[in-house]
Amino acid sequence: MEKLIITAAITGAELDKTVCPALPLTPDDQAKASKEAVDAGASIIHLHVRDDQGKPSQKLEHFERSVAAIQKSCKTNPIIQFSTGGAVGETINNRISSLSLKPPMASFNLGTMNFGEDIFVNTFADMRAMAEAFKKYNVVPEFEIYDAGHIDNLKKLIKEKMVEPPYHCQFVLGVPGAMSGDISGLVHLIDRLPKDSTWGVAGIGRFELPLAVHAILMGGNVRVGLEDNIYYEKGRLATSNAELVSRITRIAKEVGRDIASPIEARKLLNLP
Repeated sequence: MEKLIITAAITGAELDKTVCPALPLTPDDQAKASKEAVDAGASIIHLHVRDDQGKPSQKLEHFERSVAAIQKSCKTNPIIQFSTGGAVGETINNRISSLSLKPPMASFNLGTMNFGEDIFVNTFADMRAMAEAFKKYNVVPEFEIYDAGHIDNLKKLIKEKMVEPPYHCQFVLGVPGAMSGDISGLVHLIDRLPKDSTWGVAGIGRFELPLAVHAILMGGNVRVGLEDNIYYEKGRLATSNAELVSRITRIAKEVGRDIASPIEARKLLNLP
């Protein structure tokens, strides 16, 4: 079995410190959180950025300052994966603008969906524009799959030759309004992946730990972090992103699965 790639989704776009005091919002906070997460076993930092008021942002200068702080803090050079999801309601042009900074990897959302009480819009026109931007800036996409139909959307883009293998797929399960985090759902999604795919799973809230454990045993990769789940256990907030990463590292080692370093993760994901 290949080594486990752990992604730390350190901030996200939905929460603030009123619900999660440990949430890193400033570049310095994100740099500290990233170093702690990498030291705990993460090789990818999934990055949303905030403005000076702590609000979600897609501005290039906000990505630039967070990347610079993370790179200065993390000597092992983790993969910094940009979010092109932004906050719900952000325009597609703003969402893909950060690709011009040429990160090694970024998220690629595969369909319009209910997202809690909101609608997260990703039309086929949006997805084609996104695919063109990924090609233009030579950024490797990670395809975010929230529902079974999103795999069909990926296959449509493959048929149109808008995207090329290998296909790095992340199942984001448990978002209210999308596919649940039941293990049977995960198995169904894995069975429907296109050829030449790798996969990982991000369980939202209470689904984070059970889905992560199954991914470890099934040969997939794992995403954890305060973007997805703010609790370490029922009734107890996580103290940091690193605390959530450390648990996955420990479980993986206990069942005999080694952890990929950033260098090893780059090779496994065929990153430039």
